Amino acid sequence: MKKIGLVGGISWVSTIDYYKLINEGVNKKLGGLQFAECLIYSLNFGDVQEKTWAHSYELLLNACSSLKKSGVDAIVLCANTAHMYASEIEKEIALPLIHIGTETARVITKEKLTTIGLLGTSFSMEMNFYKDRLKSFGLNVLIPEKQETRDYIQFVLKEELGRGIINPDSKQNYINIANELISRGAEGVILGCTEIPLLLDQSDFSVPVFDTTKIHSEAIVDFILS
Repeated sequence: MKKIGLVGGISWVSTIDYYKLINEGVNKKLGGLQFAECLIYSLNFGDVQEKTWAHSYELLLNACSSLKKSGVDAIVLCANTAHMYASEIEKEIALPLIHIGTETARVITKEKLTTIGLLGTSFSMEMNFYKDRLKSFGLNVLIPEKQETRDYIQFVLKEELGRGIINPDSKQNYINIANELISRGAEGVILGCTEIPLLLDQSDFSVPVFDTTKIHSEAIVDFILS
């Protein structure tokens, strides 16, 4: 069994889901009392917010370096937005990095979809690091057109879901935003922030929904047992 290093705390709420899903996944395949051997470096999300994501490379790199020194076989960044630095970190630490965008794209293409809606942080929606990873698999990516809509998604992620607050009104607003993407041609919707599955799931939609936390965790389990 391979040992995994998880960079969590971004936020701690979704890191709990990673830990649960990975251990459940390993146990489902091995049975008995077999569970994942992993280390979690839980960052203080307040430090990330203070520096902003745009200046958090050193925080993430230091966490990954600490995990490498502990003898892990691969690194996982437990947040979609953190993958803006995935290529640089993987090159610097010289360990495999299980990429959430790559794993999500693989699952979507298996479903034979070509146009996908993306909900995530403003960074993931507006910058190219995430969309380009999806596009490299031949996917056409749609995001909310209005800046105010993207800002609202970011506000809920930071001020509500990142603190573990579930607001029914926010849930309905997110559903409305996703349905707008579907009306523009999205054949499915990526829940492209690891906190969004706290609010939305497949039962809220008639098109396929792609839970990146779950997809990422399943890929991690496969790596652990490979």
